[in-house]
Amino acid sequence: MEDLVESILDYVRADYTDYAIMINGEWGSGKTYFWNNRIRNKIETMQFNGRRYTPIYMSLYGISNLEEISKKIFIETTQLMDKNLKRYMDVHNQTTIPEYAKTGLDMANFFGVSQNGDKIDYEEFFSTDDKVLCFDDLERANVDVIDILGYINNFVEHDHIKTIIICNEKELSTKLKSSNLEMKTFIATYLLDKEGSLEKHDVPMVEKIRDKIEYVFDKANDYERIKEKLIGETFEYAPEFNYIINGLLMRYENNAELIRFLRANTGLIISTFNKSGTKNLRILKHALNDFRKIFEMVSQQYPNTNNRVLQTMLIFTIAVSFEIKAGKITKEKFVNIKDNEEYKAILVSSRVLITDNRQFYIKEFDSNYYYNFKSEYRFFKFIEIYVRTRIFDMKVFKDNMEVIINTVDTDKLPAYKRLLTEEYWKINDDQFPSIIEEIVDDVKNGRLELIDIVKIFVYFSYFIKKDLINYDIKTIKSLFFNGMNISSLNSKYCENVEEELSKITVGETDADIEEILKHFNQLNMQLKDKMYMEKADEIFKCIPMKMETFYERFDQECMNVPIFKYYDVFQMFQRISCASNEDIMTIKEKLVNRVKLYPKEIEPEMRNIKQLKQIMDDYTNNKEITIKMVMLKEFSKDLGYIIDQYKTPMFGGSVKREIEE
Repeated sequence: MEDLVESILDYVRADYTDYAIMINGEWGSGKTYFWNNRIRNKIETMQFNGRRYTPIYMSLYGISNLEEISKKIFIETTQLMDKNLKRYMDVHNQTTIPEYAKTGLDMANFFGVSQNGDKIDYEEFFSTDDKVLCFDDLERANVDVIDILGYINNFVEHDHIKTIIICNEKELSTKLKSSNLEMKTFIATYLLDKEGSLEKHDVPMVEKIRDKIEYVFDKANDYERIKEKLIGETFEYAPEFNYIINGLLMRYENNAELIRFLRANTGLIISTFNKSGTKNLRILKHALNDFRKIFEMVSQQYPNTNNRVLQTMLIFTIAVSFEIKAGKITKEKFVNIKDNEEYKAILVSSRVLITDNRQFYIKEFDSNYYYNFKSEYRFFKFIEIYVRTRIFDMKVFKDNMEVIINTVDTDKLPAYKRLLTEEYWKINDDQFPSIIEEIVDDVKNGRLELIDIVKIFVYFSYFIKKDLINYDIKTIKSLFFNGMNISSLNSKYCENVEEELSKITVGETDADIEEILKHFNQLNMQLKDKMYMEKADEIFKCIPMKMETFYERFDQECMNVPIFKYYDVFQMFQRISCASNEDIMTIKEKLVNRVKLYPKEIEPEMRNIKQLKQIMDDYTNNKEITIKMVMLKEFSKDLGYIIDQYKTPMFGGSVKREIEE
């Protein structure tokens, strides 16, 4: 870095120059910080051949015309002639006029300068003696880059003013090629049509248009030509991070605890920054500012938080900031991970679902940022939400912290969770027997969810084969069968079985595992029936008194579910017959529409639909004709239409036979 500083100063010291120099680097890498803290001061203090140079800095960000550049130059140079302004800036330790002063005041009146009431030509007031111009953010100007460089060339070539240009050439190149692309494409197509080239098929049309655009609007080549004329040397800026980090941390000096923690963990900050694969110090600055809020909240609300947890929070805050703000991922990658346990379960998975790209990403994220850093709690939902949405959710924060307090010590975790959320080899040898014993007791008494018992059996089968536990496979299998039966009394139906089983990291499927899986599937289907029976009871009880609730829940939860299979047909008829005529019509229309949208999904309920039709026909037979009787007969007719849909060849003969039985 010192070599770069000296090279720039050598350019300033040179007696005669007719070229500018360029400092090139990525966005957010600290180029402006480098100018302000390593170059500007040295230029101001150095003296060469009796001359003292004055650096004039101008950001071109948002500049929309060349006159604005002239105005900026005038403002920055003329400030040195106004004593009152100079005194104000010295008192406030400022080297440039505040932007709000520039935009909020008429600068000519501010400096007491006038020109017979006419518009001021700012260039007339610009003194070129002993100045060093620095133009920053070249790629962010709203003026054609070629025009700006031509404008700057006047100072360099004719007035021999020392000039430094700071930019990101990679972004500049992209801007040159993509600007006004729609207009360029239109003109290129017009020219090709005039040449008669559009009718020829010798070259793909896309290539023809692209080549014509490059030929007619080759700004990139124009840029290279004027750069070659204007820029004598280009210096590649690579940040010296150890130096810059001190500047970033200085802003937290007024918080003794925070600055002490950050300085003690400078190595983690640097390491995480390097692992991000970017050189964007601006994102790091924002991440550290976010961490200040996090650190203060944790210190106030949970002052005894483990230092390892705070270190992990620091890593996670920086890592998530870079992943989201550097555009490496979409924000949604983290949205559906609800807590640390789910995060770890994803990591433990080895047989990952091919379609679940999120699992691949999380593994890469973890192995990158937490490489050689051991911590059991590595995902903080409240931090992820804060970085992603800028909202500090106090409820999620407290929920996370309560879990951390109770589980940061893995000895406090339930044994089965340690087995399912950690790599088993991380368990100490002296703890392993007691963990196995606790899990066996939980399985035996059916205390665990049904799906968890299945996953644990796979681990036990593997442990037996590796002689890690002294159990006979037949004994264990019998114990697990009984435990599953007890567990099924209180377990919930598992819908995503394949995904859950993909989280198991050991063993291969064998006959014993297949037998356990078969028993699980039977019990799980019973749980599914139980779940839908409860749902059907809740929903159909809304007929006829709470029809709005019925319609809402039926539309949201039952359109693609064979819910009629799980409710008593006679009760169903009684409820429908007690409904208003209007509701009878509405229910009928919903059923007809439903069979058109989800015929396969609701097929299992057809036997009950046939019974409902029969009950309805028996009830309306020989009854006095009323509007309700007509509505019920229409309902029965449409039920017949629904049943007939399953007698067509597309549904096969088996469905027809089942309905007719």
